[in-house]
Order: sequence, then structure tokens, then C-alpha cells
Amino acid sequence: MRRGAEGRFPARVYGHGEEPDARFSLANERTFLAWIRTSLALMAAGLAVEALHVGIGSKLRTAVAVLLVLAGISSVGQAWVGWASAERALRLKTPLPASDLKPLLLVVLLAIGVCLAVGLLL
Repeated sequence: MRRGAEGRFPARVYGHGEEPDARFSLANERTFLAWIRTSLALMAAGLAVEALHVGIGSKLRTAVAVLLVLAGISSVGQAWVGWASAERALRLKTPLPASDLKPLLLVVLLAIGVCLAVGLLL
């Protein structure tokens, strides 16, 4: 594994700009960890929907479980990309970037909610 500035990974983040105020970097890290917790919760919910045989049709239950696990996987991506882009922006003193994955997660979770509601009503 190649090390960045001062032996830190990843170089594409730490190899640019100057060290920001530690409070901002730590807040960025807390946000990263919150996304990781969200990811774990989504994947656990997907497993639970399938394992506990939630009272909806078998195919719909499997679809909801798969969507939840995929949402959890995309949350891991959001965690890493969001952390790296925010940290680099802090180091370069540029505006914080917007997230591309949050709207996708919103749509996926909305679809899961609709599937569960329809499945429970039928």
C-alpha cells in the first residue's frame, strides 16, 4: 500500500494542500463512521427481512432484502467517497462537494418502503 504525505494513506487526499484544523477532520471522520453504521444497519435489516420471513410474498421479500443489502453496500461507497472528497476540500480550502449517492439512496429506500407497505397490505 503506497503511503501519501507524511506516510499517510490515501495520497490523493493527504498529498494535497495543508493540514486543516483537527476539529474539522475529526467531524469528517465522525460523518464517515455514521455512514458505516448506516451501512451495517441496512445490511442487517436486509438479512432480517429474509431470515425472519416478514409477512409479505416470497419474491417481494427477497427483492426488499436485496435492495436493503445493496443500499448498505452503496452506503459504504458514500462513506469513503464522502470522507475523501470532504477531507481533500478541507485541505485545499475549497467548498465542500455535494454527494451524488445520497439521492440514489433516497430513491432506493423510498422504493423499499413502498414495497413493504404494498406487501403488508396485500
